[in-house]
Amino acid sequence: MFKSLREDVDAVFERDPAARSRFEILLCYPGLHATLFHRVSHALWQRNWKLLARFLSQISRFFTGIEIHPGATIGKRFFIDHGMGIVVGETAEIGNDVTLYQGVTLGGVKFRPGKRHPTIEDGVVIGAGAAVLGPFTVGRNARIGSNAVVLKEVAPEVTVVGVPARVTGPRVVTGSEPCFPAYGADIGDTGDPVIRAIDRLCERVSELERKLETREREHDQRSDEPCRRLRAIGDND
Repeated sequence: MFKSLREDVDAVFERDPAARSRFEILLCYPGLHATLFHRVSHALWQRNWKLLARFLSQISRFFTGIEIHPGATIGKRFFIDHGMGIVVGETAEIGNDVTLYQGVTLGGVKFRPGKRHPTIEDGVVIGAGAAVLGPFTVGRNARIGSNAVVLKEVAPEVTVVGVPARVTGPRVVTGSEPCFPAYGADIGDTGDPVIRAIDRLCERVSELERKLETREREHDQRSDEPCRRLRAIGDND
């Protein structure tokens, strides 16, 4: 238990530059408080003390604004940054070194017994306001951009953004890449593919407008040529 607590505190240090001391983290980080509450309530849930587990998770929700069902499975070094409004459903499975930002939902879309919520593999970062909905897997080290809505499986090592979420490409790794990708933002990320397509269309329209202006000037010059010749003949006379 204490080893797990130390790992969770160290995870905050590694991923939040605002953290100044372990004592400050223990006192002032509701994400850590929610994680500690969950580890206890999950242990109670596994021992079939389900009502007590739900009651403890409700207390955690009241104090932290973070709702984690005691049936959810959470791995080591879990980090919730800011935290308010996070919802993690009953059958969600979260691996090691996962980071969630405020407003994230790991939810289910079907009313049925069994697996209803997503499986989040190791090293995944989910940005603020993102919703991951359904019983599929988000692959290892994937990044989900803020406010994305993910409705199908995400491959490992990719970044997804948008509504519904689309892959922008593989993660871009550079020598200057920071140790931790805050909010799931990828260095060199080109953004939503729909926005990229619109940008390309705008560039094409601008290019066509420039060509049209050039053709109009050439046409005007050719139209003026007979008049200039007539004036030149008149001047010679």
